[in-house]
Amino acid sequence: MTATSQSHRSGAHQPSDERSQHAIYVYGILPGDVELADEMTGVGEPPGAVKLVHADDLAALVSEVNLDSPLGTPEDLAAHKEVLDATATAAAVLPMRFGAVVASEDAVIDELLRPYHDDFSAAVRELDSRLEYVVKGRYNEQAILHEILSENPDAEQLLGRIRGKDPDATRDLRIRLGELITAAVEAKRQRDTRVLGDAMTGHCVASAVREPTHERDAAHVALLVETGQRKGMKKAVQDLATKWEGRADVRLLGPMAAYDFVTSSRPGS
Repeated sequence: MTATSQSHRSGAHQPSDERSQHAIYVYGILPGDVELADEMTGVGEPPGAVKLVHADDLAALVSEVNLDSPLGTPEDLAAHKEVLDATATAAAVLPMRFGAVVASEDAVIDELLRPYHDDFSAAVRELDSRLEYVVKGRYNEQAILHEILSENPDAEQLLGRIRGKDPDATRDLRIRLGELITAAVEAKRQRDTRVLGDAMTGHCVASAVREPTHERDAAHVALLVETGQRKGMKKAVQDLATKWEGRADVRLLGPMAAYDFVTSSRPGS
């Protein structure tokens, strides 16, 4: 099995300071027969070259990091995801939680791969030929407001009492209207998330509802999809986007590593 990637991080490697403290950053766990066909660079400053550490029939996707430059920047998080997503398109990969660092390559073997061999092996087998996709729907502001007002006489009445009036004098009414609209959007989000789930029946092996990232999110659902299901899944998402046209915009993100479908991203967590 060969893992390929188009993910590269810019930044020239700097000469190592002998006094610097280095460690090994772990991105994920893969089958032991994987080979990295393309060069990748990962987290840290300067970013280290991504490589594999093998033990028995497993391998860990790792890079060296300089502990003198603390991890946690948006660039580090993006690099972590880029490495995993690029690898996942070619090989089953069990993602580790962002920030997983061990002392050395020997520690990768002695503290991760061998002690947790059976759990890791089972998880990697379960992810074989499966990828994660994320479906995001976002309501059109004017369309959803019109829909809510047409369905909720109380909200429509409040809007009539507020329209054209002094904002200070109608402050309490505006607060109440905002509460009604927020509650209505939440109820619609729950219903539309169920609609999305029904549309994905037969097109994924598992799904996970994500928390909304915006007040107008209509749905935010992760899907675990087998290779043979991808065409049907994409068609089902497109059909839903057509059905919701003008009411909500629908985006399909992925493929990516199966972040939402691992019970634990790091032993002991």
